[in-house]
Amino acid sequence: MASEPQRSAAPRPGAASGQHITAWRPQVAGVVEVFHARFTEHAYPMHVHDAWTVLIVDEGAVRYDLDRHEHGTPGDTVSLLPPDVPHNGSAATPQGFRKRVLYLDESHLDRSLIGAAVDSPDLRDPVLRRRIGQLHTALAHPGDELEAASRLALIGERLREQLRPRLGPAAAPADRTLAHRLRELLDARQVEGIALEEAARQFGVHSTHLIRAFSGAFGIAPHQYLMSRRIEHARRLLLAGHPPGETAAAAGFYDQPHLTRHFKRVVGTTPGRYARSR
Repeated sequence: MASEPQRSAAPRPGAASGQHITAWRPQVAGVVEVFHARFTEHAYPMHVHDAWTVLIVDEGAVRYDLDRHEHGTPGDTVSLLPPDVPHNGSAATPQGFRKRVLYLDESHLDRSLIGAAVDSPDLRDPVLRRRIGQLHTALAHPGDELEAASRLALIGERLREQLRPRLGPAAAPADRTLAHRLRELLDARQVEGIALEEAARQFGVHSTHLIRAFSGAFGIAPHQYLMSRRIEHARRLLLAGHPPGETAAAAGFYDQPHLTRHFKRVVGTTPGRYARSR
C-alpha cells in the first residue's frame, strides 16, 4: 500500500494575513505536487514551473499574465498553464481567492501542447472542473490512489481533447476480454491493490483505454469495483467477530479511518455499529 502523503509545513490561519497553505506530493504517478491555498494580499511575481499547472478557484477570482496577455480565472473555469512559460498571479477581488492546484509532469500532457495552452489557457468546461474537484478529494485520502489515478487519466484525456480537438468520433467498442482480464487481476490483488499504470503496462494498453473498457463492460469504474470487493470482504470479517482495526488491514484498506469512510458511504453505517448489529 502507498505511504501517507507528506504534507509541507504551512502557516495556520492567521499566521499570515489572510493566508493558508497546504501542499503535499501524493503517491500517484504523474502528480508532482498538490497545492491548496487561500490568499488575500499575496501576489505572485513573474515565475515559471517545470510542470503543467492545473488550477481551479473555489472562492474569489485570480488574474494573471501569461505570455504578455492578461487572463482571469473565475470559479467556473479551469486554467491550464504550461511548463516553462512565465506567468504571475494575484487576487482579482478584494476578498482574495481560494484555489486548488495540481502540478502534473509530462506523462499526461506532452510539450507539443504548450502552444495551444498558451493561446487558450482558460477552459470553460463544467465536466472537467467537476472531475478535477473529485480528483482533489481522492488525492487527500491515503488509500484512494487507484481512484485518483483513474480520475487523473480521464482528466488528462479531456485536457488533450480540449487542446487538440479530435477530427472525428473515437467510439471504439468496449473490449470485454480486456475488461474481464482486469477484473480477474483486481480480484487477485484485492488486498494489496495495483497501480493503474502497472495494470496498463501488464495488458499493453493505455490507462484510459483500460478504464473505458472496464466501465463499458461492467458499468462501474475499476477503483469502484475494487472498493466494493474490499467492503464485502470487510463485512464478512466484521460479522465473524474481527475488530474494525484488524478488518481494515485484512481487507486492503489504508487504515481504520479509510475503512470507516468508505464503509459508511456504501453500507450506511460505521464498521463498529455494523459489527455490533450482529
